[in-house]
Amino acid sequence: MSEYESVTILGKAVHIIFRNDTTMYTVMRFRLHNETEKIITVTGLFPAVDLDILYNITGHYVEHPRYGMQFAMESYEKPLPNEREGIIRYLSGVQFPGIGKKTAEKVVDELGEECLDLIKDDPDILRRIKELSEDKRRVIYEGIIRDDDGMNELVQFLNVHGIGIRNLVRLNKAYGKEALSKLKENPYRVIDECDGFGFATADKIAMSLGFREDDDRRLYAYLVSLCMDLCTSSGDSWVDEETLHDTFMKKTAGLSCEYEDIFHQALINRRIVQEEDRVFPVSQYDAEEGIASFLRNFPFSYIDEPDMDILESYLGSLEQDIQITYDQSQRDAIMAFFTNPFTIITGGPGTGKTTVVRALVTLFRMMFQGSTVVCAAPTGRAAKRLSQLTDTDSSTIHALLKWDLETNTFGVNEDEPLLADLVIIDEFSMVDNWLFWNLLKASKRVKKICVIGDEDQLPSVSCGCVLRDLIESERFPLIRLNHIYRQKEGSDVIGLAHQISEGYADLSAFSNDVVFLECEKYQIRDGVVSIVQNAISKGYDIDQIQVLAPMYGGSAGIDVLNNALQEAFNPAGYGKRQFKYGYMTFRVGDKILQLKNQPDDDVFNGDIGILEEILLPNETENHQHVLIVRFEDIYVEYTPENVGNITLAYCISVHKSQGSEYPIVVFPITSQHMIMLQRKLIYTGVTRARQSLVLIGEKYAFEKGIETTERHIRRTSLKERLTKEL
Repeated sequence: MSEYESVTILGKAVHIIFRNDTTMYTVMRFRLHNETEKIITVTGLFPAVDLDILYNITGHYVEHPRYGMQFAMESYEKPLPNEREGIIRYLSGVQFPGIGKKTAEKVVDELGEECLDLIKDDPDILRRIKELSEDKRRVIYEGIIRDDDGMNELVQFLNVHGIGIRNLVRLNKAYGKEALSKLKENPYRVIDECDGFGFATADKIAMSLGFREDDDRRLYAYLVSLCMDLCTSSGDSWVDEETLHDTFMKKTAGLSCEYEDIFHQALINRRIVQEEDRVFPVSQYDAEEGIASFLRNFPFSYIDEPDMDILESYLGSLEQDIQITYDQSQRDAIMAFFTNPFTIITGGPGTGKTTVVRALVTLFRMMFQGSTVVCAAPTGRAAKRLSQLTDTDSSTIHALLKWDLETNTFGVNEDEPLLADLVIIDEFSMVDNWLFWNLLKASKRVKKICVIGDEDQLPSVSCGCVLRDLIESERFPLIRLNHIYRQKEGSDVIGLAHQISEGYADLSAFSNDVVFLECEKYQIRDGVVSIVQNAISKGYDIDQIQVLAPMYGGSAGIDVLNNALQEAFNPAGYGKRQFKYGYMTFRVGDKILQLKNQPDDDVFNGDIGILEEILLPNETENHQHVLIVRFEDIYVEYTPENVGNITLAYCISVHKSQGSEYPIVVFPITSQHMIMLQRKLIYTGVTRARQSLVLIGEKYAFEKGIETTERHIRRTSLKERLTKEL
């Protein structure tokens, strides 16, 4: 095991994996109480563990040879919520840069629990604390004054009850100065009225205010939340009524409640929608109904019918210009696109999707001069590739729709629609119900839509299976590109991908660009490092090599591999700056993965960059560490407030890699990840390799994964809605 320095973490136990009541040795899943809310594994001797209670745990991170990164407890305590603690958390929060917990404690110890009002009335009172520098006195005073809009009491309330300070902005936006009174009246209202709040946060506030567990408002909010949670965890659009009932009764066992009354109240208030035995979260019902209704009536305005003779002439000229001869299936795709308002094009790697997209955009501009073409994709990398291909300013779908992170709303919508004649969406397998519905709501003026995707790839992370449902509805022109164009580079990868899509893999058929290095699971970590070292010795750059793994945990999981690759290729060195964050250490030169969309910074989930610089607190205006990451030609700053939005990117998940391609992919396969290994995941990982693919690990796990089709076929109603009026 490799050990890390002793640290203290704050969070909640969410699940006990193992416990020996005799020795008190416990292994549990623990949710960190910070902006990441990351769930980690904690081990140690705990006399007792209460779930959903805040704990301060002191210990150190260790790398277990079998289970991956864990936190080994040395001591722990339950922090008691009180006014003093709330003020200390407030003063040491992100709005007071450079003020840590120890400084905040000195302020409260010296000035008492009325310190905030005292400082506001007389900032010179801080001079009584001799250890405080002039800069720190200024930071404290300005922070208090800045928040002096009736919200100080709310801030203290949130901190006392362990509610993250990041929720303050949302509450202020929703309620203003009435936020605290509305919270105390009914904290469950924030779930519906204030975006970003879920049941767990509202319930935490309610419990601290003394609400009863069987309060009708609590049970009502829990039922609505449970319906959405069940769908989110499975990717379904709905849950059957029996499952919802049984799960609710199991989770509320021992409480006095009338399920039928609560259920019908949720129906009356339209927080859930019922169709026969299916129960929908209202957002999923509206998305499916909206998509079906829009597409049944699309287009709402027409573009002129193309002259097919002119189109054929333009196509011939294009073939000559780019030295390509389109085969019959590609020509069929082009003709279907021009003669139908909504078209679906699907195909695996190497089947010519990209050359078809180029033709669609080029010919559309030639046929309809002065028209507006908009191209988008779910990820930043996919959007950039699409932009290069089509010579169009492509963007992510979220950026196209001007998504607002705080309110989870879109600036481009029914009232402010897209001003475009043609919309093309690439990598459409990643698009979920809700996002597609919001795109369509903004597309009333659009005359033609084309969606392009690989139906064999993983479905969207969020609810729905839109590409599958559109195809199976048989409602729209569908062109399947099946012919494989075997370029010299990547031909083996493409061949393997098509084998996997058919349910088998004959690795003996490949000798150039695909290799499987068989080894035991405990050998994978060092094997991956050796593979990457070998590629670099042959002239490749670390940015051209991407390691993919199905899961974060385990001895060959993302966390362990990132740590090993960082130590091998960007180790600590004299003068090299670094910043510790939990068990991770960020160093200048590290490969960085963006985990969440930051539309204001033009950086999105899945983007990969390089950590160019780390500024120390004495070098920055706000007296905080600042990490500067370059995403190609964009520079983004991260402070301790939002550094949880990034992680190391030497190894990333297969899901995060969707929409991207890399010259070399290294793909560890182990039975530890068997719960995730299935055909679509392996296919998706394999098809990220543009030139070479190295598989390493347990071959039987690889073969078993390919044999495993979807463990859960997503339950949706979009196909039914699209076809019911035919």
